[in-house]
Amino acid sequence: MTGTPITQGEGMVEFSEAIVAFGAIYDGNIVIDDEAELYNLCIGDNGRPLTEEDLDKMFEEYKDTHENEDIMNEYEYYMKNRPHVVILGAGASCAAIPNGDKNGKKISAMSEFIEKLGLTSILSKISIHTSSDNLEDIYMEIAERSQEEGECREVKEELEKIIWEYMSNYELPDPPTIYDFLVLSLTEKDLIVTFNWDPLLVQAICRVQQYTENIPQVAFLHGNVAVGFCEDDNIMGNVGMLCRCRKVLKPMKLLFPVKKKDYNSEIAIRKSWKTLNNALEKAYMITIFGYSVPKSDVEAVSMMKKAWGSVSDRNLEEIEIIDIRKEDDVINSWSQFIHTHHYSYHTDFFDSTLARCPRRTCEATFDRLMNCMWLDGSKGFKESMSFFDIENYLCDLIEEEENAKGKKIVLSNPYH
Repeated sequence: MTGTPITQGEGMVEFSEAIVAFGAIYDGNIVIDDEAELYNLCIGDNGRPLTEEDLDKMFEEYKDTHENEDIMNEYEYYMKNRPHVVILGAGASCAAIPNGDKNGKKISAMSEFIEKLGLTSILSKISIHTSSDNLEDIYMEIAERSQEEGECREVKEELEKIIWEYMSNYELPDPPTIYDFLVLSLTEKDLIVTFNWDPLLVQAICRVQQYTENIPQVAFLHGNVAVGFCEDDNIMGNVGMLCRCRKVLKPMKLLFPVKKKDYNSEIAIRKSWKTLNNALEKAYMITIFGYSVPKSDVEAVSMMKKAWGSVSDRNLEEIEIIDIRKEDDVINSWSQFIHTHHYSYHTDFFDSTLARCPRRTCEATFDRLMNCMWLDGSKGFKESMSFFDIENYLCDLIEEEENAKGKKIVLSNPYH
């Protein structure tokens, strides 16, 4: 070329009067693909001379190929930057402190609550009709009767107070727990939602922020004893903290197990559900951890299904389930979310994508399923890791995330 030097663009690169290849110029540097074909300017098919029209056609075909590559690159970026939504049930908190909390206090199943909390004397004040020993069933009965019976109303209020105090006293052990690993396995594009009242997840969030601020969003679908809210400024935070308006954040209301829960009257809970619905609509992956869909949560699952949409429209998305129940029972519980075989089942958190491919769960899943890459199962989080080990393991990934801020970059996948 003659005249003003070209610094950007695509074209033909001449090696000699007879030999050319298609290439591009980036910031003044000529770049030619390793697989680029060399062409003889004079000779075409069957030895005939190439015309100017032949060369133009070849160049248009070359551009079409590269435009398709750009479309694929855009698609890959979009898929890998979709949210990974994690839904937590009571089983997740049980897995987080299998040997009890810092003081040896264990999480109880609903069927063990009555004895664990010493509720027998309180419940003896009224006649319970249900034969179940599950607190959920008993509370549902009391809640229904409390609308007409004063004694039931008093027992209901007393139960709620004791449950709140009991839950508030949980404290994470000093070593890393599954909740610490979980929070650090995701980034700010992702979302953790929990049905649990206990403060363990909130405590994990607070202590891992010393390693990175790039952590997932979080929503509390049934309230949480550690979370406060300011209605004036629409701000969530730890209970007792000061809002920017200088008012103390008031505790969230807890939604107790009743058949018909009110998800709209409490602003903080309504906001949590809106966050979940928005994330589910865009999600590439869902992980369901220790959530067995109790019968009092039928409405909640229906709301999630509405946001997720038809499984026929989710033929690329993946569902991951971590649960100690039998696989058939678990899959049956979530069949309305699963497109054919697009799911994985684990009984251990450390076998999940969250633990095996921390901070790159969507990247690794897309590469495995769409780019047909084998993943290395030996990498990722290990149960024996200390916080020092975790920090060392994640430092390069976190640094890459910091450098990519504000840029349209596909993050690396170190797990293949």
